[in-house]
Amino acid sequence: MKAFVLTGYTKPLELRDVPEPTIGAHDVLVRVDAAGINVLDEKIRAGEFKQILPYSLPRTVGHDVAGTVVDVGPEVRSVVPGDEVYARVGKDYIGTFAERVAVAEADLALRPTTVTAVEAASLPLVALTAWQALVDKGNLRAGQKVLIHAGSGGVGTIAIQLAKHLGATVTTTASGSNAQFLRDLGADVVIDYRSEDFEDGDHDFDVVLDSLGGENLEKSLRILKPGGIAVGIAGPPDPAFAREAGLNLVVRTVIGMLSHKIRKQADKLGVTYTFLFMHSDGDRLRRIAALIDDGTIRPVVGATFPFEQTPDALASLGTSSVRGKTVITLPHHETSEPA
Repeated sequence: MKAFVLTGYTKPLELRDVPEPTIGAHDVLVRVDAAGINVLDEKIRAGEFKQILPYSLPRTVGHDVAGTVVDVGPEVRSVVPGDEVYARVGKDYIGTFAERVAVAEADLALRPTTVTAVEAASLPLVALTAWQALVDKGNLRAGQKVLIHAGSGGVGTIAIQLAKHLGATVTTTASGSNAQFLRDLGADVVIDYRSEDFEDGDHDFDVVLDSLGGENLEKSLRILKPGGIAVGIAGPPDPAFAREAGLNLVVRTVIGMLSHKIRKQADKLGVTYTFLFMHSDGDRLRRIAALIDDGTIRPVVGATFPFEQTPDALASLGTSSVRGKTVITLPHHETSEPA
């Protein structure tokens, strides 16, 4: 089958013929109809995560998929061949930039029925990130205030809608040209980062979702109310993440040092900083699918590329004004209507 393969860190992906995926007892073989492009894919290609996500190369890459079940392992019970599914594959299963991919049953779910495969493929990583940041770590509740940075991005567009569904007052940062678009998604306040400093505004947020890191994260700590929490998805990783990831002592020590400054600042302010490296979760994808199908959340796809232009799609990240997600489509994919 055809797949895009990483042959060496920092090198462009190569289109190659590779063996068909094999599936275990609890795995599902999925024909890829569409695959979402994520910053994580680019960071892996660039070698930025090779200490915490070591892969033997060459390796097919890609994390998000919407597709059709081709075959299932003997212990699989939740899906059958012909089912349309979506998933953020686990770290040991990456390889969605391909014609077919193996997925652990626990990581996938039936895809929403009211959207296209392209829209479904845009969702898994960013929707799980928003859920795990706001619900699992942030414990965001009705009546609270949340600041979501980079609101027009993949995570931001979903996080705004999820936060509004949870009953929070939602502030986001974005360019002024995206203000009305983000209000339509549910944002109550849009701060134009080009002309305004969010630190000059409210200082009583319960939760901040930070996707930028650095100085932006430090300022985010200062606008939290006492007891508030900043959830970072751009780093720096913290010791809790290192323990959960099972990293060796040397890497855990380095990670502790990298996040020491920001954790110390948070302690001094009486707030909390926590790092989120989202994980695959089919159960939560089922809950997200229900929110899609009842109209609570809508996917935002800003650009699509044909499969053969996957390297171009990856290279486009961060270089354009695309709202939401970029998705690649496979040649056999039907783009017209949802199932």
